[in-house]
Parts: sequence; structure tokens; C-alpha cells
Amino acid sequence: MPTLNIKDPEVHRMAHELAARRHTTATGAVRDALAKALAEDDAAIARSRDDVAERILAIGRRSAAKGGRPPLTDDEMYDEDGLPR
Repeated sequence: MPTLNIKDPEVHRMAHELAARRHTTATGAVRDALAKALAEDDAAIARSRDDVAERILAIGRRSAAKGGRPPLTDDEMYDEDGLPR
């Protein structure tokens, strides 16, 4: 079985205090705390992705609202040798 060797006395103290408050073991308290932290990180990452997606969509909406000419084609951007014009 893998082990985790925590050498910080304050971490040990906090784990045992949390365990006592929750009527569990130090291992259970650490497991629960880590699971909660990981879930919070997952939620933050999902929110961040949603924010990025929304910002990209907003840029697209603003761009579409301005109208203008369509994007350049490959023929307009590159010469017959494939080099930028």
C-alpha cells in the first residue's frame, strides 16, 4: 500500500484536529479535504473554460455585427509558390 509521509507538524496537527471535529480518522479527514479541493479546482477550471468560450463567442458576435468584407482566401494571402503576399 502506498504511503504519504508528511513531515510538517502543523499539517499533522490540522489533520488530527479536522479528524476530531468530523469524528473520523486523520486519513479520512485528509481524503475528504483533498476530494473537496479537487472538486473545487475542477469547478474553477470548468468556469474558466466557460468564460473563455463566452469571450470568444462575444468577439465573434461583435465581429459579425460590424459586417465588412469576408475573410481573405488562401489565394489572396499566398502567392503561387505558397509564400505570403
